[in-house]
Amino acid sequence: MLHHTSLQDLHLQGTWLTIGSFDGVHKGHQAILRKLVAGAHAANAPAVALTFYPHPSIVLRGRTGPFYLTSPEERVELLGELGVDRVITLTFDQALASLTAHEFIQALYEHLGLRHLYVGHDFALGRGRQGDLPFLQDLGKEMGFTINVMHPIRLAGQVVSSSRIRAALAEGDVRLAGALLGRRYRVNGEVVPGDGRGRTIGIHTANLAVDPERCLPKSGVYACLASIDGQEWGAVANIGIRPTFENKEVLPRLEAHLLDYEGDLYGMDLRVAFAARLRDEQRFPNVGALVAQIQADIRKAKKIFRVK
Repeated sequence: MLHHTSLQDLHLQGTWLTIGSFDGVHKGHQAILRKLVAGAHAANAPAVALTFYPHPSIVLRGRTGPFYLTSPEERVELLGELGVDRVITLTFDQALASLTAHEFIQALYEHLGLRHLYVGHDFALGRGRQGDLPFLQDLGKEMGFTINVMHPIRLAGQVVSSSRIRAALAEGDVRLAGALLGRRYRVNGEVVPGDGRGRTIGIHTANLAVDPERCLPKSGVYACLASIDGQEWGAVANIGIRPTFENKEVLPRLEAHLLDYEGDLYGMDLRVAFAARLRDEQRFPNVGALVAQIQADIRKAKKIFRVK
């Protein structure tokens, strides 16, 4: 799989293309991508996914704060796992946003040799979202490419979407988020030094430096699977401000205790996949009560992962 950040050096022919933000690469995205890849490969043609960074809503609507379900690198990795031959990540800025739908499609036609475009039922592109489905279908007839519209994927009667996943995470419902994604929701970051309190109470934790724009589940304690260099460990993760120790306002942090792990994690990249919510974060009257609760959390997590 090849990754490009510009159209300029591309001169493809007969491309089967899909366009979208693909944040999370959830089950709805997967349905489009699998259909695209199967058709393209049967025709011996390139399967291409075109996406954007930053997310258009950040540029057009000024969205701020934690938002992304995947980093650009994770998104490319997931798209490649689905069989896409090339991923194109374009920088979404005001210059790109100002292009008309016709101008943008013309560039795709010239550089990719566009033949088939796969999109969702609510797709639109170009300045002011001018390029809706009727517009694109007319343009396709004129330029010689087809529009393939995919019906939405539903779970429990509701459409699978990135916004629905973010809402589930905001409620701490990591099981629903995982069901919508087709895999556990996961976050990665470098293990950095914390304040060392875990060591003083006999429960070592890894403090993750998470991208501040990354969407985290609701504050609380979770059973997780932690991955290091391809190996998985059961874990208990806390997201929050640690109210037993903090009396002032601080930013939420993600800390993970790896079950029965021994070794130095500093500087390593740790990926945490959320399996189940165990409880809310709470303030304890003393450190002893906190330790007793953490030990109970560890027992619950071991039961979930069947760790002895």
